[in-house]
Amino acid sequence: MKNIKRFRILIMGRANAGKTTILQRVCNSTAEPEVYDGKGNKIDGVAVQGTLTRGYHNIEHEILFQSNPGFVFHDSCGFEAGSTHQYDEMKKFVVDRATTRKVNERIHAIWFCIPMAECHRTVTAAEEKFFNECDTGHVPLIVVLTKADTLNLDAVQELEDEGLEIEEDKVVEKERKLLEKWCAHIKDMLHKCNFPPRAYVSLQKMHEQDADCTTLMQSTANSLNEEGLQKLLISTQQSSVALCVEYAVQKTLKKCMQQYPQGRFVLDVKFFEHVLMSWFPNCEKVSSFMMWWISAGVVTHFSSCGCHDSM
Repeated sequence: MKNIKRFRILIMGRANAGKTTILQRVCNSTAEPEVYDGKGNKIDGVAVQGTLTRGYHNIEHEILFQSNPGFVFHDSCGFEAGSTHQYDEMKKFVVDRATTRKVNERIHAIWFCIPMAECHRTVTAAEEKFFNECDTGHVPLIVVLTKADTLNLDAVQELEDEGLEIEEDKVVEKERKLLEKWCAHIKDMLHKCNFPPRAYVSLQKMHEQDADCTTLMQSTANSLNEEGLQKLLISTQQSSVALCVEYAVQKTLKKCMQQYPQGRFVLDVKFFEHVLMSWFPNCEKVSSFMMWWISAGVVTHFSSCGCHDSM
């Protein structure tokens, strides 16, 4: 894992599913991404904008944000395009990049976006085909329900149809129930497929610059099979310092506590510090905070509250 320099993600789904916006929020950026071909050559910005406008992306191209070069993304064409050639290209890419021996070219996770703005066609025939035919192997696939806040209009409409007053708390509750309904429907459809997703996440208000991507990062980290990749993701993501701290402490304490009988845990601070810092190789701010955290003795609280049962 030490040889892997960047966390590589394939983001998939329909055009206008909000994919680029999600990547911007994950990388804490408002800028357009830089795009490189398979040989590392930067593609002209005008050409990039043209392909984004048409909803077409070369899946081999690498998408990067200068705000967080630790992530590299790939984007597939919108599934509604219906091109057999594009579908076959995508399937070949997934299989090849999931199994390649070139560790820095492997994809580590797949985000499959389904927009709630089109909730009445939640899973298309092309998407069902993908989940029935494309085995992603050890690479976890997370379904991301995007634009969940657009259900607000549906919530208002249903309240009006029921003859109820349009009050904020009623709208919020109705919106929550609608999201639960459509999420359950999507899960039911995809779990009947041969290769269902590993997890589901809903995202709201991604158009806001300070939108929270913590649940997406947490779900992705929990879906990874290898601790080395979990460390790479946690240390690379910048959307939540709290997630960095929480995940690293719980995983490290669990590892330390497994060495002792229940109730007889004695914290080796130096060992704990060494293991804990391995989760933050690229984040000096978090490392400095954790050093203070350890020296202040806060860890002893976690060691006495059953954290070995978490994660």
